[in-house]
Amino acid sequence: MRQNTRIRRGVTAAALLIAAVAGSLVAGCSTGGGSPDGRGEQQQTRPPGDGGRTSAPPTGPVLAVKIDNVPAARPQTGLEQADVVYAEQVEGGLSRLMAVFATKLPKVVGPVRSARESDLELLRQFDDPTLAFSGAQHKLLPLIDKAPLTPESPDTNADAYFRGSGKAAPHNLYLRPGRLMTSAPGAAALTTGFRFGAAPAGGTPQSTRTVRFPSARFAFTWSAGQHRWRVAMDGTPTVTTDGAPVTPATVVVQYVRVRASRFHDVLGSNSPYSETVGSGKADVLRDGRVFHVHWQRASAEDGTRFTTADGGPMTFAPGQVWVVLARA
Repeated sequence: MRQNTRIRRGVTAAALLIAAVAGSLVAGCSTGGGSPDGRGEQQQTRPPGDGGRTSAPPTGPVLAVKIDNVPAARPQTGLEQADVVYAEQVEGGLSRLMAVFATKLPKVVGPVRSARESDLELLRQFDDPTLAFSGAQHKLLPLIDKAPLTPESPDTNADAYFRGSGKAAPHNLYLRPGRLMTSAPGAAALTTGFRFGAAPAGGTPQSTRTVRFPSARFAFTWSAGQHRWRVAMDGTPTVTTDGAPVTPATVVVQYVRVRASRFHDVLGSNSPYSETVGSGKADVLRDGRVFHVHWQRASAEDGTRFTTADGGPMTFAPGQVWVVLARA
């Protein structure tokens, strides 16, 4: 499977080269260094188009990283540079994050943790994404190998990972993204179906919003000065290891069916499966307002469409997007 995905990448690269010679525009890419804030640059590079698609093709796959989110794993590293952050429920009612990087790559991301079955459905919306994860339940590994993605764990690419000294295992595994890909693919690789632009009419003023999992809690507080939502998890403000607050421009509380999967953790607890194909309700927070909308994703290969009550597209504020997959 991994050989086939690399063949597909080679074909894609060749096609892009031909297109470039013919005069097509190829999106510029930048690789982030250290832990800069980068939010002003991100607003410019994230296009207000349909699902991030532009006339310039992406130069490669997005990087999706499974990130530990229990208190012992915080503060995380590199989270502020993600374009999209998904929050999902895992065993015991706890939460885990999946950060998707397209417009920039931080030097280090982590702590990295294991994958879940529902990740495979969520990632089908991207073209041959690279999934960085620490491992998975042994019965799930064959499904990961068969999925249309490139799996990169310490077992397959040990040089890309290292153990940090500031936290105890298993909360100290970190990734160097530059050892998996040479540059960020660009915003066109974000085939999520999201639309960016000026806010639609309507909405209700809202300054705070809390989303609860059985054993985890997310709170979002509007900062008029930053024009961003400040994140707190389990009652503690979310900052990165360099002290930078994590401040998405848009927060989506997407109500989905959360069911039992076929898999269990080492303690025998069932792994929840958050279904992201289908339709339902969502609340979109942007510009200090909440919009009650409808979401639809017809198939795993499609992005997710968000529409307002009158059927028009729900637009997101340019910048980082958090999607919290809450139980419907």
